[in-house]
Amino acid sequence: MCAWCYAFRSSLTKLLEALPKEIEVIRLLGGLARDTDEPMPEATKQFVISNWERIEQTVPDVRFNYDFWTKCKPRRSTYPACRAVIAARIQGEKFDSLMTEAIQNAYYSQARNPSDISTLIELAEELGLGKEKFTSDLNSEETNEMLIKEIKESRSLGLNTFPSLLLDDGEKQKRVEPDYINTVSMLGKLII
Repeated sequence: MCAWCYAFRSSLTKLLEALPKEIEVIRLLGGLARDTDEPMPEATKQFVISNWERIEQTVPDVRFNYDFWTKCKPRRSTYPACRAVIAARIQGEKFDSLMTEAIQNAYYSQARNPSDISTLIELAEELGLGKEKFTSDLNSEETNEMLIKEIKESRSLGLNTFPSLLLDDGEKQKRVEPDYINTVSMLGKLII
């Protein structure tokens, strides 16, 4: 549910396709915003909207559906969506990226609220996941513990901004700045 991660999706896809097969990619969830049922404060809402506008001006072909702000009850709560990615991943590793993409499309293109459990269950069904298993896993303490573990791991690696890329060759770690337009610039920094 990070707008900059959504804007980075196309570039990331191209980067992952271009990486040599011997590079193992590990995706970690960063959390962003804890659970809450409180409506998003007006100042936060305006900040997020201004980010959307800035992204549209910066990254070609990225557009947002601003109907979200009138059709949904915006909350600053991304942990449910993060747990949905884990619950999907439990049913198969491929569902990690598929659920991530489904959440982003729902939020940014379809004006659906992925802070709502009902939306996440609908997305799981649309992906062909088992509804009962997904719902159970989504709400389980084990899934929440997995999320907290991933957030802690992200922070311990110094990955405190979204999106973040880190190359770890076993001896040293190197941050790679996301490039929303030029995949080749990132690839050159990852393959040395």
